[in-house]
Amino acid sequence: MRSLTNMSVLITGGGSGLGEGAARHFVDNGALVTITGRRLEPLQELATELGSNCRAVQGDVTIDTHRRAMVAAAADHGGGIEAVLSNAGNMYRSDVVDFDEQRLLDIFHTNVIGGMMLAKAAHGHLATSNGCIVFVGSVHTQRAFPNASPYAATKGAVEALTGVLAAELGPAGIRVGCVRPGAVLTDINVRAGLTTASEQAERLEGLSGMHALGRIGTAQEVAEAFEYLVCAEWTTGNVLTVDGGLGLGVTRA
Repeated sequence: MRSLTNMSVLITGGGSGLGEGAARHFVDNGALVTITGRRLEPLQELATELGSNCRAVQGDVTIDTHRRAMVAAAADHGGGIEAVLSNAGNMYRSDVVDFDEQRLLDIFHTNVIGGMMLAKAAHGHLATSNGCIVFVGSVHTQRAFPNASPYAATKGAVEALTGVLAAELGPAGIRVGCVRPGAVLTDINVRAGLTTASEQAERLEGLSGMHALGRIGTAQEVAEAFEYLVCAEWTTGNVLTVDGGLGLGVTRA
């Protein structure tokens, strides 16, 4: 297993939610972390809190010049790049009869294509370091939640992408993995304008009984899964489920 100490890690969507949790965990364990996202203020606040091992870079993963800037900043901060956590994402919910084509294209651009192009941008650094790319899937690929097909489709694409890229990039020494989280309180639905923070918290807590372990998860617990995939040097092509048993479809009599 590799150590996180002095490991250079680029985390997209690093200003909140799972990305913030990963940044905290990796910095606490000695990594040199570069966090990126579209909103500058939360990035700067988190970087200030975490100290010199964390650098904040504003950027949109769907824009080529921004992706290049993210990669350059991470390489400068950490002396190369050993891991990319492709976490940036957005939510779009709709039933079929109300599908908006542009919004479908937008969510695929953010959740799938942006990560693919970031893998391209970071390829040279990852080949040099025998590094790792970790994508973020979702329990939405295991449980059918009505009106969530746009989001679920993007996560299905990411999970399929994980295996193909692992096979393709293995000869270059690059590992590829994916974490599939269950219900964790983040602000993705709030940012998408679908709910308020209090409504989102109530909704997720209401899912507790659907988990085999009887509770929703935390960003810290997902960060531990990120760490495993980043550090495990003979592990590639895996979709690691970290969902408290939500995907099992537990029915309680």
